[in-house]
Amino acid sequence: MKFIAHCQAGLSNLYLSKMRSLLALLGILVGTASVVAMVLGGELATNEALKQFKTLGTDLLAINISQNSDSSKHDETPTTITLQQANAVVNVDHSVLAVAPYSQVYSPIQFNGHDINGSALGVTEAFVRIAHIDIARGRFISDLDGIAFYCVVGHTLYEDMKRYTLDDPIGKQLQIGKTIFTIVGIAAPWTENSFVYANIDSTVLIPIQTSHIISRFSLINNLILRLTPKADIDKTKDLIEAYFHQIAPDKKVFFRSAKEFITRMEKQSEILTVFLGLIGGVSLLVGGIGVMNIMLVSVVERRREIGIRLAVGATRADIRSLFLLEATMLSLLGGLLGVILGIAIAYVIALCWHWAFTLFLLPIVIGFSVSVATGVFFGFYPAYQASELDPIVALRAD
Repeated sequence: MKFIAHCQAGLSNLYLSKMRSLLALLGILVGTASVVAMVLGGELATNEALKQFKTLGTDLLAINISQNSDSSKHDETPTTITLQQANAVVNVDHSVLAVAPYSQVYSPIQFNGHDINGSALGVTEAFVRIAHIDIARGRFISDLDGIAFYCVVGHTLYEDMKRYTLDDPIGKQLQIGKTIFTIVGIAAPWTENSFVYANIDSTVLIPIQTSHIISRFSLINNLILRLTPKADIDKTKDLIEAYFHQIAPDKKVFFRSAKEFITRMEKQSEILTVFLGLIGGVSLLVGGIGVMNIMLVSVVERRREIGIRLAVGATRADIRSLFLLEATMLSLLGGLLGVILGIAIAYVIALCWHWAFTLFLLPIVIGFSVSVATGVFFGFYPAYQASELDPIVALRAD
């Protein structure tokens, strides 16, 4: 009953000094909104960055093969990785489910006599599955194509080609360097990721064996592997590295793992969350100082009331509770409104940047909890000051 009475008295006092209460409330509101918006915005940014890995799956392993700097100093002819050797990686470790080697072709692309801004990749049939490429029209490159001069065009290149012809591009001719290819498929829009050294939307995909014929610089220097979900990545890396060291001692192997990317980004996200939370906490600190200032003014103005309460039997703990409850109610209301405002700001940010909006619980809990804790912390000193007043001195106050 005493708690309810204190709450009623606190609400009444806050209502009587509406302007001061509103100013203190705004301080907590802005501070809480800053914490929630910054932390939630950071979570959304990280979630968006991780989306590409979650879409492709966490069981990918990308391999880049380059010339060893030590061996490049000698006059020995560099070892060339053959398609058979690249495909044999699937037998190196039982954790490897599929392998998709690809080569880059550095030749200009033309369509109907017009230059097209793009690149070319020599790929195998497995590439479409591992890299998650959807075919909008036609078909993809098949291993049965062998050294046929067929190609699949990325979505952006297809849009560029439509400027030069109104005909269906399927079956039309495309020139890469001095070689003519027949278009057999159009790829759907593709989400760029860190596992393929090319943007498929701006790429022409050709059979990997054909790429070796049209350009002597088209070498198999990259592979993408699909692993089992519970694969021991470190063990797999060691086995693959030993395999390539055996068949090509002059080569150096570099790995990029989806799980390692995600782990690294999650750690960076934690640091970013703490950093943004501290920045938002500065605003909340200012709001807390505002609450303390308002409550100190309230103590000075209500000295006579405090003296009367003490004179009629109220304890000093009752006085502390009364003023502390007022500060807590301000913080609760400010925190609640601040959380709503912070979520709204984060939603607008996600809308402007075309991010998928997800409501994470942690930023809300952090923002609301810190706002209440701030109110209690900064409200305690005024409450203590009020409880320590001498009843006689307080009653004689004007």
